[in-house]
Amino acid sequence: MSPRFHALKVREVKRETADAVSISFEVPESLRESYRFSAGQYLTLRATIDGADVRRSYSICAGEDDGELRVAVKKVEGGAFSAYANENIRAGDEIDVMTPSGRFLLPAYEGGGRMLVAIAAGSGITPVLGMIRTVLAREPESEFFLLYGNKTAQSIIFKEEIEDLKDLFPGRFGIFHVLSRETQDVEMLSGRLDADKLTPLLTHVVPAVEADGVFLCGPGEMIETAGAVLAGLGVDPARIHREFFTPADGSPAHAPKPAHADADIDHAASAELVIDGARVSVPVAAGETIVDAAIRAGVEAPFSCKGGMCCTCRAKVVTGEVDMAVNYSLEPWEVEAGFVLTCQSRPVTDKVVLDYDAM
Repeated sequence: MSPRFHALKVREVKRETADAVSISFEVPESLRESYRFSAGQYLTLRATIDGADVRRSYSICAGEDDGELRVAVKKVEGGAFSAYANENIRAGDEIDVMTPSGRFLLPAYEGGGRMLVAIAAGSGITPVLGMIRTVLAREPESEFFLLYGNKTAQSIIFKEEIEDLKDLFPGRFGIFHVLSRETQDVEMLSGRLDADKLTPLLTHVVPAVEADGVFLCGPGEMIETAGAVLAGLGVDPARIHREFFTPADGSPAHAPKPAHADADIDHAASAELVIDGARVSVPVAAGETIVDAAIRAGVEAPFSCKGGMCCTCRAKVVTGEVDMAVNYSLEPWEVEAGFVLTCQSRPVTDKVVLDYDAM
């Protein structure tokens, strides 16, 4: 079944830093199973802001055993929803919240101990914190190491919670704060998380080549840099997991990207969409994405970021061919199996059939 929205009541809004809040939701008993999540997944929130339907995805920061559903929202310049969340949402409000999605997940636990590493920057800590809490609670022999980049100590989201975890699990959780605008006693921990910084940290401090899994989350540039460093150190690509919060090319985060230059998309087409077992056909204008065509036709197709970074709009191409402009979230096996991000996909053939229910 494709993700769907439900109105949830806000339980608590907690100020985490000067420009970030965490928001927890009350989940009625009848929806408990629908909102059961795996560490690393996200929620899509929807609100009408200045007359516009605005949706944004925010990672769940709670652990699987914490008994709560909580996300963190950092205010960004020009961010309509992030500003709304930081300035207007209060406990008791009702917000449309989509059921959990996302494939930035912990590998299946097979018993014994394992060593996991995360590299996060800014609000990239949110899904990682849920992973850390889950592993420390469920895997008594496992270790988790975090390299966390921020501008200053005051801008560290969940600083106290992270320090509490370090105190509770001193032999199993290691945290290394890297600050770009504050000088620290250890020179290696001062500056940006660039290749010059990451290479010695991942070689001598946290030997990434020995890790059973490495998780990268934050701005696209940092993720690409860290991925290249890990590849250079010989880390198995299958053990590297990425979650982009901004595109790697620096382009706008919430907009479709141009089609590939050689893609034949300059023609009208028809798209048949399978959503929750129902089939609906929508006309697609020349150069239009599948999601935009569905919106124009009044069809409630799943989508959120519209920038290729989440996978809320994931669907499988059953018939025909599309051009997917960018992909920051689908795994290689999904692309090989015919899955696409419909917010970035435009029909190449005159007719396409896409199944949002396919797993």
